[in-house]
Amino acid sequence: MMNIKINGRALKVAEGTTILDAALQNGIVIPTLCKHAKLSPFGGCRMCLVEVEGTSKLFTGCTTPVWEDMEVKTHSDRLEGIRKTVVELMLSDHPYDCMTCEKAGSCDLQEMAYAYGVKDVRFRGERRRYDKRDGNPFIERDMEKCVMCGRCVKACDEIQGVGAIDFSYRGFKAKVTPSYERDLNCEFCGQCVAVCPTGALMDKSSAGKGREGVRKVNTVCAYCGTGCNITLHVKDNTVVRVTSPASSINEGWLCVKGRFGYQFIGSPERLKSPMIRKDGELVEASWDEALDYCANRLNGIKEEHGPDSIGGLSSARCTNEDNYLFQKFFRATVGTNNVDHCARL
Repeated sequence: MMNIKINGRALKVAEGTTILDAALQNGIVIPTLCKHAKLSPFGGCRMCLVEVEGTSKLFTGCTTPVWEDMEVKTHSDRLEGIRKTVVELMLSDHPYDCMTCEKAGSCDLQEMAYAYGVKDVRFRGERRRYDKRDGNPFIERDMEKCVMCGRCVKACDEIQGVGAIDFSYRGFKAKVTPSYERDLNCEFCGQCVAVCPTGALMDKSSAGKGREGVRKVNTVCAYCGTGCNITLHVKDNTVVRVTSPASSINEGWLCVKGRFGYQFIGSPERLKSPMIRKDGELVEASWDEALDYCANRLNGIKEEHGPDSIGGLSSARCTNEDNYLFQKFFRATVGTNNVDHCARL
């Protein structure tokens, strides 16, 4: 353990802990844009700069490990002035469309501007201009809103292990892009969307359907048996977006189905009642009628052809308990071991 002081407060933290993590572990807030708890430090946004006793040099809190007897100051007129300037510099190259931006209300950059009272930007000049077109069906990329925090690149590399995007070019022309600046073509897990602090990466299917202020319902993804926790964002009784809390068993990460595959909920083609074929046509039936029909047909087939003439096909989308009862019914009640399931949807 290392003995350090942060803002005059004596602390003991493990060797190798960064200044920022030491502060967060002890309830001390240091502003940051590029830091993410599940990703390795990057030090790109420069918002977490701190002063260390004995040197005039400023240190990035997210990348600097503590040392014995280190004394850190996280807030001062000098630091606050630098942080405000950093925010102004970011905003000087940022679109002013917060009124209509999908991320308004949950944008980290917007929160920083609010915290530092940035109402106007002193720095004016050329702005980056990028083509917003992207042919993929899931993720909207608006690189004019990118603050080069590197979160998306790290999530794609460190969490998903795909490496579909990376930094390209240098200086003013630098940007995050897929290889050869093609349209994004990857697994579309949406981890990059989940970690993006601005509106640079957004869910296409939720555009214009509601921002903050929607009702949030915590539930479990039904696509497989992993049990990922998801939060449904509901407006006007319609699911407009799916996210996942970082404190969940899946740590906020989802696959393409869990994050983007929710349109079936409100699909007009979704069955809302049992259907029985009568005179060649499927007609709606009550549950009692449908269950009686199934029971009679199964009994009739079993008596005429034997239990092994019947097979049961279950679903990977059912719960473990449902699938257990399903196979138990076929083995113990019908009397056959002809049980299978769809490994994929």
